[in-house]
Amino acid sequence: MDQLSQPAPSSVPGERPLAVITGVGRPVGIGAGIARELARQGWDLALSYWSPYDERMFASRPHQVAEIAHELRGLGAAVHTVEADLTDPATPARLLAEAGGGRPIQALVLSHAESVDSSILDTSVESFDRHFAVNARAAWLLVKAFAEQFPEGLRGLGRIVALTSDHTVHNLPYGASKGALDRIVLAATRELGDLGISANVLNPGPIDTGWMDDPTRTALTARQPGGRLGRPEDVAAVVAFLVSGPGGWINGQLLKADGGFSA
Repeated sequence: MDQLSQPAPSSVPGERPLAVITGVGRPVGIGAGIARELARQGWDLALSYWSPYDERMFASRPHQVAEIAHELRGLGAAVHTVEADLTDPATPARLLAEAGGGRPIQALVLSHAESVDSSILDTSVESFDRHFAVNARAAWLLVKAFAEQFPEGLRGLGRIVALTSDHTVHNLPYGASKGALDRIVLAATRELGDLGISANVLNPGPIDTGWMDDPTRTALTARQPGGRLGRPEDVAAVVAFLVSGPGGWINGQLLKADGGFSA
């Protein structure tokens, strides 16, 4: 590993640091891509997923999580998986407690999402509330639980990275709740700074994880200056740097790493 890609050092010499990554239910997803890269960079991992959402949105098979975990163990990581319904306000604290298993959690990567297209005129109250419960409230409670378990011995080494989006048109509850997520995570920069935790939000633009139909894929590709869509590994490389030792100097930022899509 080169200097810039090394993970933040562990508080225990010779022990791999531990990261929690949410939303790791599909091998082609962003969460799984991040998990692969962190495993390669020397992290142990605790992964959360929610099968009912992946089955509802992507017809995913439940055993895909076991396949992801097996792959990551082959890369040298210790892996723990937790099924987590983030609509339940009790879940974030339980998830962090179970994920740590007595070990300190050094990085929290929020890549989960509720994302169901609807517009101003046809969004239901139930859908709006569910998006905010998963994308905003759960983010706050996960950040809170992460800070509460964060030990003095890791001061300066804590990392929070959240995946966001600025897509709102005909995607109202998703975009609005992601906007709330942004504010929550950026507030952590100041509020958790004395714990030695950095916090950033990352907007990767459109990433081809299997949700696009052919017309959408063609239209979005045409808007990319480089002529290709983003891939999970593109996002993973940026996240890996942000949670590394040198990456800690980037703090309190809403970063666009989208291949120029927003230019």
